[in-house]
Amino acid sequence: MTQKIAFVASDAESAQDALVQLTARYGQIDAKDADIIVALGGDGFMLQTLHATQDIAAPVYGMNRGTVGFMMNAFDVENLPERLSSSELAVINPLVMRATDIHGEIHNAIAINEVSMLRAGPQAAKLRISVDGRERMGELVSDGVLLSTPAGSTAYNYSAHGPILPIGAEVLALTALNAFRPRRWRGALLHKNAKVTFDVIDPHKRPVMCDADSRSFRDVTSVEIQSEPRIEHRLLFDPGHGLEERVLREQFE
Repeated sequence: MTQKIAFVASDAESAQDALVQLTARYGQIDAKDADIIVALGGDGFMLQTLHATQDIAAPVYGMNRGTVGFMMNAFDVENLPERLSSSELAVINPLVMRATDIHGEIHNAIAINEVSMLRAGPQAAKLRISVDGRERMGELVSDGVLLSTPAGSTAYNYSAHGPILPIGAEVLALTALNAFRPRRWRGALLHKNAKVTFDVIDPHKRPVMCDADSRSFRDVTSVEIQSEPRIEHRLLFDPGHGLEERVLREQFE
């Protein structure tokens, strides 16, 4: 049976050129009617596509027209239906975030990679960390802290010297960003079901912003985060190049 493919592309010239080639060869339909969505771009565009299509049943197959392309497959115009038919499925769950700002406004967001707390002024942030309602650190003085999913553990988390997590691991990575006090604290591994709360100490003097997959909220006073198993993002990869293999390979490079 012929696959119904919806192509989406970033604004990059290479992605737009690929879009022209692929739609000329394989046609184009609306994403809501597709069997598979093919995303052309880099990892950032893949995240955008997953967010935009989370209510659509079709899985997403990425083709790299960006830089790193950790979540993407190699680009090739030829034999796309065969590649899609033999692809491997990876299912990932995002984080849900609820942030309160200094005005009392509530902001909700979903993060596939990570939620970050970042200082928004010249002084270091002061944060209190609680897990499942129990205070675990009364004061972290740092540039910030992040909570990462396994899928996001090779991104900002890894750059901040956090651990790389296997895709199937039932854990989240809590990673400090340039911690000053406690000086040697690097972070923790938490169960996937944990509910993490960050409270900002003295938010007017030491303003903090939070970021969920590049969606930012300023002047927050508290942020609650937990994994959401009811939301499933479905990605397709060429055989032998799935997320599990990529995460494992990343640790030996």
